[in-house]
Amino acid sequence: MRTLWISLAVLGATACIQAAVTVLSGSVALFGDTLHNAADALTAVPLAIAFLVSRRPPTRRYTYGYGRAEDLAGIVIVLTVAASSALAAYAAFDRLLHPRPVSDLAAVAVAALVGFAGNELAARYRIRTGRKIGSAALVADGLHARTDGLTSLAVLLGAGGVAIGWNWADPVVGLLITVAILSVLRQAAREVGRRLMDAVDPALVDQAERTLRAADGVLGTGQIRLRWVGHQLRAECEVVVPAGITAAAAHQVTVNAEHDLLHAIPRLAGALVHADPDGPDGPDGPVGPVGADGADGADGADGADGADGTREPAADPHLVLADHRLNAAATQAAPPR
Repeated sequence: MRTLWISLAVLGATACIQAAVTVLSGSVALFGDTLHNAADALTAVPLAIAFLVSRRPPTRRYTYGYGRAEDLAGIVIVLTVAASSALAAYAAFDRLLHPRPVSDLAAVAVAALVGFAGNELAARYRIRTGRKIGSAALVADGLHARTDGLTSLAVLLGAGGVAIGWNWADPVVGLLITVAILSVLRQAAREVGRRLMDAVDPALVDQAERTLRAADGVLGTGQIRLRWVGHQLRAECEVVVPAGITAAAAHQVTVNAEHDLLHAIPRLAGALVHADPDGPDGPDGPVGPVGADGADGADGADGADGADGTREPAADPHLVLADHRLNAAATQAAPPR
């Protein structure tokens, strides 16, 4: 939250300074840059709301919590960038068709430098924090601010062109700024779209597979699924265990596998591990009927003696262990209103 408020203050002040110079000079290039900076500052509002909503505990309706609110904020940011690019393009085309002189070029140049400095400061802060906490929306917002800084330097070039008599330089730079905004729009839309489609870095899947294969008692792995919920990861994995072990032993294997995953995968909040028995029919093949004495087959050779002298059944082929902490929070939450 502190990152959002600091960047909002920096970009808000930058936009106000540029707006004042825009009114004074009539520069359409500076107008486009001001719009971009103002839009970038205002994107902190939906992000702040999303961060606050994501802190709410899971409920019986929203069992994964409210982390996806950040993805909705990402959509708002993309739409804001699109609107600012359309308005900047309109202003630039209008100035090309209806030329007007640009005054106070020194003030325009200073405003351009102020815009670059403010945007670069906000961009570095947002990108660093977004990557640290795993927030795609915040990283996209930081990339947006970085491109804003480069467009501010383009305003400086436009002012220089007007100073040497190239009156068309100001609207042309405005169009170049529009192109830069569209480039940011494409990058941000791709990042947010991938998050909405549950895309993850394939390297994380490879790391999860290596970690599971190295866990005690694991013979192999099946499907491995990772998904982002806000800026935290959730995992659903399948592991292969020896067919003859008991349910308690298979349970312990999944506990160990989950523990290893939580320590190996950055920002992994919880894992659900499914144990499949190994055998001639493959990981999902039958284990064999469970006899009356709780053992596999007729002779009960694969059973294990419990504390009361009875046989403990072999591992169930669909033994599942969930993350107890997160599931407990969801179970104890209030029913939906």
